[in-house]
This record gives sequence, structure tokens and C-alpha cells, in this order.
Amino acid sequence: MRILTVNAGSSSLKLSVMDRGCTLRSTTVEHWEGEEHLDPLRDFLHDEATSREAVGHRVVHGGPELADATMIDDAALARIEAASDLAPLHNNRSLAGIRATRRLAPDLPAVACFDTSLHADLPVAARTYALPREWNRRWSLRRYGFHGLSHSYAVRRAAELVGRPVDQLRIVSCHLGSGASLAAVRDGVSVDTTMGFTPVEGLVMATRSGSVDPGLLVWLLRHTDIDADELDDAVEHLSGLKGLSGTSGDMREILEARDRGDDDAALAFDVFVHGLRREIGAMAASAGGLDLLLFTGGVGEHLPQVRTSAAEGLGHLGIRIDPATNAEADADRDLSADDARVRTLVVSASEETEIARETERVLAG
Repeated sequence: MRILTVNAGSSSLKLSVMDRGCTLRSTTVEHWEGEEHLDPLRDFLHDEATSREAVGHRVVHGGPELADATMIDDAALARIEAASDLAPLHNNRSLAGIRATRRLAPDLPAVACFDTSLHADLPVAARTYALPREWNRRWSLRRYGFHGLSHSYAVRRAAELVGRPVDQLRIVSCHLGSGASLAAVRDGVSVDTTMGFTPVEGLVMATRSGSVDPGLLVWLLRHTDIDADELDDAVEHLSGLKGLSGTSGDMREILEARDRGDDDAALAFDVFVHGLRREIGAMAASAGGLDLLLFTGGVGEHLPQVRTSAAEGLGHLGIRIDPATNAEADADRDLSADDARVRTLVVSASEETEIARETERVLAG
């Protein structure tokens, strides 16, 4: 089945046509302006080389009501919109992609595939916040987790690369990009993850703070002239690597500045790596041990310095990577040293493969 996959990012739109795991055609529209910017999507749809039978959309947050991939109708759209205040930057762009595609191809069956679905059945202890139980019940407060499409594909692909069934492995998956999260996957099931109620929790990211003492945030609201809107903007867009270093937050820029002797960039990198190592250890504990450590996403795939720095602090877990292999690898490769007890791999991200897989599954009933 030929599936058009639509992945609307914060400022770009990635379109692909997938058939049984293979990418037939793909394009990325940079600086996509939303549902009124129809020409690039129309051109892609009208190209005969991209004939398709259905469309699958990546949606970051399904909220409390949409725990699994679902056919898109007016009711599903309303639920996605209702969850947008949990991930406003992401869900609003996904909604724009859905509406644009519906306008141009109204007869195509469409499926919403959620980044939260992988983590929908986290163990109760892993997903529950220690807040008043009435709050948790009334407002569906819980750890939702994200990057599920990326983690799902990477875990299956890593298991293929080592020739072992995914349901017999304990895996820590590291999706490292401008957004970053880890997932602990045991026997093919997510049992813990670093992102939470929103995509801000967890690791230090390009512009997001990651986990911060909530008491510190309350203190800022009470004792400074910062209001809730300014605080929200700061932790989402002005913090993380960008806030610490004074750069754009791009890890490549951080590394270049560090190598020039920039102390702020060096600190930003060290804070990132410290948190990454700590959370890998935590995820290994949640998984009950560790068989595979995998890196995916733009940073995880293309910056061997990050993988090296993470692994250097994890020898006690049995992680050792081969420096020469690591230096040259950026796609589907085992990086492990010969005597490593835990295998470390780099896996090329393919959310599109997972979107197409989920779309076919839903259409098959």
C-alpha cells in the first residue's frame, strides 16, 4: 500500500510516499507557512510518481482521549485540537497539515499517528505524578512521553541489526535532536521515558530547559516580575543549550564554540552530557538491565562526539564503543567494542516508516 506521510514540524513540512517500508519519494518544504500554504503540497500530490492510497499524519500529543493511532474525522480533529495546549507548537502545526491535506485530497482515508502512543501503557508507577490524586484524576495529569514514532522504529531496527527478537531485549533508546528524550523498552514495550506531561520535561534540549525544580519556577513567579507567559516562553524557547551558551542551541554550533575555547559552550555541552548519562542509567534501571543502547535523531546519528562523551561515563553498565567505528558511523551500525557487554548502535531515524506502518494497521482494522 502506498502511504503519503505528512510530518509537519515547527517550521517545515516533510512529505514522503512509502510502500512496504521503502521511501519512493520524499521532499521537505522549509519555512512552511501552514494550511494556507498549499502550493508545495498540491505539487507533491499532483505528481503522478506519488500516487497514494492513504495518508498518515504525525501528531505529537494525543492527549488523554487518543492513546492509539486513529482514523481522522471531525471528532478526532476536535480531540487533537483539545490537546494542543499540552504541545501548542507541535499540535497546531500537525492540525495545519491535516487540514491542508483534507482540502486537497478529501477522498483519501487519513490516519493520525501519535508520538504519545508508544508510552500510553507505561506502568502506573512510571506514569503517575505525586500530585494530589484529585488533580491527577480531574485533569488527566500523567507522564505521556513523546518521540514514540522515532523510538518504535529505532528499537525494531536495532533488534534487526543484532539479529535478536525485540521481545527478548532490554533497550535504552536515545532520540537526540533539537528535542530529545530517552525510552526504556523491555520486551518490546515502553516501561519508562524522560519526557512527561509536555515535551519540556527530561533532558536538556536545544532551546528547552528539560527538568527543572518546580519550586524554582514557582519562586520566579512569586519573587520576580516574570509572569506565566514569559516563563513558558523561556523554558520552551530560550533555555537549554541556547540559554546556557548564548548560541542558537544547535549542537554543532556548541561543539565548534567549545573547540574555540568558549567556556559557556563548554558548560552547555557538559550539562547536556551529564543529564544524558544520568538518564541512560535511570532508564537502564527501569528496563531491569541493559542489552542494547541506541542513538538516533539528528544529534544522535551525526555527532560522534556526543556518543563518545556519553559512553565514557557508562563503562560500569558494560558500555564500550570502538572509537574508529564511532567516528565514521552515522547510519545503522554497531559501534560496540569487541569486549563490550552491552551493544551500542546508531540507527537512522525513520518516523515516516512508522507512520506508514501505523496507518496500514489502522486501515486493516
